[in-house]
Amino acid sequence: MHIAEGVLSPPILAAGYALTAVGTAVGLRRLDYDKLMTVAILAATFFVGSLIHVPIGPSSAHLILNGLLGVLLGWAVFPAILAALALQALLFQYGGLVVLGVNTFTMGFSGLVAWYVFRSLVHLWPGMKGLRAAAFCGGAVGVLGAGLLTALALAWSNEGFLTAARLIFLAHLPVMLVEGLITMFTVGFIARVRPEMLHVSSAPLQPGQA
Repeated sequence: MHIAEGVLSPPILAAGYALTAVGTAVGLRRLDYDKLMTVAILAATFFVGSLIHVPIGPSSAHLILNGLLGVLLGWAVFPAILAALALQALLFQYGGLVVLGVNTFTMGFSGLVAWYVFRSLVHLWPGMKGLRAAAFCGGAVGVLGAGLLTALALAWSNEGFLTAARLIFLAHLPVMLVEGLITMFTVGFIARVRPEMLHVSSAPLQPGQA
């Protein structure tokens, strides 16, 4: 999902930075600074998790975990992903600082959508089963959205990237299933040990409840 430098057009790069700036500003404003350590830990998880590549045929795709971060952090997903991507760009030359805005927005906005999907489904289907289903959907939506936005950024920059855009999107479809399961199991565990992290007081989170 890391778009390299020298690929996107200037208008797309500018739009990415503008949208990321807005998302990060809102995320910092809504951030509960008592939970700053949680945000830092999840940013580190994103940093490490996206370095793990999953073989898919002759190519590979890496874990993103933006859906998991979105489900747990809400708007704070923007500053968390921005910090992780900036470190990846500086330390490993993943992506780059020029495309940092676009890469952050594609993953951060998709994570935010995952948060809204998760919260909506939890309220529609209370209980542990609903919580797990909502978490799975949130994790999958995070990858789906990131893949779609990355493909659109490439396609809108140059029509010559249409084939590459399609391949990137299709390559991450299996990762949707993997990340949906990771998010489901992680949220299920958190519901047992730290349910206050989920901010879904309307859902009964006791393991024995359906």
